[in-house]
Amino acid sequence: MDKGKLIEDLIREGHEKGGFTGAWLYAEHGEIISKGTIGIKCPNGNEPIYEDMLFYLASVSKQLTAAAIMLLRRQGLLTLEDEITKFFPEIPYSGVTIRHLLTHTGGLPDYMPWVEKIAKQENIIPGNDIIIRFLCECGEAPCFAPGEKWEYSNTGYCLLAEIIEKVPGIPFEDYIRTNIFEPAGMTSTCGLHPRKDGLMGNNIAHGYLLRDGKYVLPDDTNGIDRCAVWADGMNGCGHMYSTISDMMKWDMALRNETVLTREEQEMMYTPGKLNNGGNAATPIGKDYGFGWFIHNEPDHGLVVSHSGGWSGCSSWYERFVDEDAVMVRLCCRESKDTRAEYSMNSALEAVIRGNAFDPIQTLEQITIKDPDKSEWESYCGRYEHPADSKAYTEEICLRDGALYAIANIFGERIPFRLYPIGEKAFAMKEGMLVHTFGEGCFEAGGVTCKKL
Repeated sequence: MDKGKLIEDLIREGHEKGGFTGAWLYAEHGEIISKGTIGIKCPNGNEPIYEDMLFYLASVSKQLTAAAIMLLRRQGLLTLEDEITKFFPEIPYSGVTIRHLLTHTGGLPDYMPWVEKIAKQENIIPGNDIIIRFLCECGEAPCFAPGEKWEYSNTGYCLLAEIIEKVPGIPFEDYIRTNIFEPAGMTSTCGLHPRKDGLMGNNIAHGYLLRDGKYVLPDDTNGIDRCAVWADGMNGCGHMYSTISDMMKWDMALRNETVLTREEQEMMYTPGKLNNGGNAATPIGKDYGFGWFIHNEPDHGLVVSHSGGWSGCSSWYERFVDEDAVMVRLCCRESKDTRAEYSMNSALEAVIRGNAFDPIQTLEQITIKDPDKSEWESYCGRYEHPADSKAYTEEICLRDGALYAIANIFGERIPFRLYPIGEKAFAMKEGMLVHTFGEGCFEAGGVTCKKL
């Protein structure tokens, strides 16, 4: 199996089918097997993406934030069991430790709706210190008691960034540069706030969103899509930029213990623990450590990874710890067909493991070409949703003979066209969620919602 050729062929096919625009790198034992770029930087321009271009890491940044915490621990400036009120006594959430924040088990409320409101009211792009103001002023109850469950929390990692800044008394961006990026040789990587600081430079592969058939910057949208603007001053949860070459250097720095010792890395790759003794894990059973998802694969040993996604940008970073391999994918364009994107990613994951893979599939390929629409009108109407859901299908309706799901995402109503892929099953281009209709209800993502 020629992994290098297969990887490049899959990525090029994925690009042609609307599933990927960006840069990639795969290496084994420090040797690059495949790397490259595909697509153009700006949808309306002709400048190609090049390897030294900076991409937004999104949540792949969390492992770097966690690494900074481990360094402060080594220096004796904090412990993992320190409560957040030790550093910020004014925060009215007791019992939450640094360990809870690292493992997404702290139960702190989501900052985004509140910070968005303040940003609009005060016409500002706030800095990350607004996370302290949010926790002090929002008046929201904890989502759950510390350690009771796992729930992904950007709030927790923003707060970690504030702790990283307060303890040594230097800006977060400076601390990670001098203590992580420079020792690792990651000369291009940085904490960056291009919109807040007016640094929309030519070397950045900005994310573009697909809206009404055209690609636009988040700056030219409304609603939740503008989070890339008003949340541009945040730290810890994202807002680090890097290149494929620098992310390979990060892998090498970890292997050579240049930044973190083997013992410190093993702590980060250990699943967090809940109060009941179970692992801190996603609803589908993926364990989470300190800024890493953790997998132990029978044929490949320990594999740690993280994905990221934010307003047109997506990222994937995966380390095969026992086999000495690393995969990096950095994308700067919302996909035209999520099914093509996902099937390309699945095929790539199979190839780097030496396994057979399924061909890349688009939604168009599986859409029923002449569907029976006789029951479609009966699907229309408003539907119930889980009380704690922040994103859900609120309504089904017909528009010009096509079926649409009207989603409520953080209070914003967004229409998604549904394409028939089975007798009563419908998919969408913007995600992998399938709506399957029954008698007075639909099922999507394992949740059944009754018609109101």
